[in-house]
Amino acid sequence: MNVDIPEGKNPIEYVWGDMVPGIGLAAANFSLSVYAHTTLGLREFEAARLRIAQINGCLFCLDWRTERDEQKVEEEFADAVAEWRTTDAFDERTRLAAEYAERYALDHHGLDDEFWDRMTAHYSQTEIVELTMSLGSWLAFGRLNRVLGLDAICVLPGH
Repeated sequence: MNVDIPEGKNPIEYVWGDMVPGIGLAAANFSLSVYAHTTLGLREFEAARLRIAQINGCLFCLDWRTERDEQKVEEEFADAVAEWRTTDAFDERTRLAAEYAERYALDHHGLDDEFWDRMTAHYSQTEIVELTMSLGSWLAFGRLNRVLGLDAICVLPGH
């Protein structure tokens, strides 16, 4: 771990809450809002989230599976996300979510007209904005946890 945590303190709560309460609590609320208020389908949501987790290398994020209405994606889903270009496990919206996540994280300057034509053929503008904000949350906070070394010991409240 790359920050010192006082004995007896929950590392994630200490770093996100106690160390920088004016920033950390707002960040935590943003992160939780992505899950609480999403309108995206579970498969496209998880394809984008897992692709960011794979790129970030956040151990906790890689292990996490979003549950909605007592449903989770199948066990093999993460492998399909890594192979989003060729898998036959995805419909076009799910494939685009994984592609967008990868390009958002690694080549946002390369998001060209051809890509946006495909995106807008399958996603509304509201869905694109929601997905983009979600990607930003996952990229920033998953990377923060990985860089600070919190990802190996991170346990979200209630998980």
